[in-house]
Amino acid sequence: MITVFGSINMDLIATTTRLPKPGETVAGNGFATAAGGKGANQALAARRAGAEVRMAGAVGRDTFAEPAVALLRGAGTDLSLIKEVDGPTGTALILVGGDGENMIAVVPGANGTVTEADADKALGAMKAGDTLMLQLEVPGPAVEHALLAARTKGVTTIINIAPLIDDAPRLGRLADIVIANETEFERLAGQDAMTPADRESALMHLHGQTGQTLIVTLGADGVVAIRENQVLYARGLAIEPVDTVGAGDTFCGYFAASIDQGMEFAAALRRAAVAGSIACLKPGAQPSIPLSDDVAKRL
Repeated sequence: MITVFGSINMDLIATTTRLPKPGETVAGNGFATAAGGKGANQALAARRAGAEVRMAGAVGRDTFAEPAVALLRGAGTDLSLIKEVDGPTGTALILVGGDGENMIAVVPGANGTVTEADADKALGAMKAGDTLMLQLEVPGPAVEHALLAARTKGVTTIINIAPLIDDAPRLGRLADIVIANETEFERLAGQDAMTPADRESALMHLHGQTGQTLIVTLGADGVVAIRENQVLYARGLAIEPVDTVGAGDTFCGYFAASIDQGMEFAAALRRAAVAGSIACLKPGAQPSIPLSDDVAKRL
């Protein structure tokens, strides 16, 4: 069983031929809404990968609350640990350029009300050997409390250190498995503009210090990881991206599900990388997350 302790949003998505520069206005050519939030995205990805998933988080008492969890509900996710609070559901304002790259501003809303007490409720429903997945779109104290409580229960913890808040390096060290993109990993390692050799050296150094499994997603170049003193690489698919918004969350959810299902580590990396690639072929975070059978056909 995987419990995802994290954010639930509605995404408001505008598409443009190119992303604007600071202070610039560009014309949009499309608009859509879609369920999102890094926590909910990763929960749906894990569920579509075939895992049993429980989502823990918060929504507001507004018109966005139900559509924000509709796809999770439809996929059979356990939503019993989602609380409803006064105020708005979290929102993400997303611009997607013609090359598929994006800019995102996140307004926490109800996500900002998640507390240590909510972490205790989430952990109370877990047992040794379960998997807890976290991100950093809910308050840091709640994330820290959940990580420490999971350790005492023998629960495996996976943290995606995104978005890159100031406390990300410290919180990252509390988890069993850390997932970061290139920029986030540079912050974790305290080194800018890494070459591939620099990155591998930093992975070995950090792994030697903490013993953690460390995973760095590299966009079109796939993923590099270190586990039990072994560096591994995995490739995704060669694609022309339409929208990269959900790729990282799809990777995280598929990886967590694969590990929870007992898949060998290298195979889990490859499966997650392929799923992340497929997610770039459709717009929107949750609508783009592929089903397990679709991923299996591309392995």
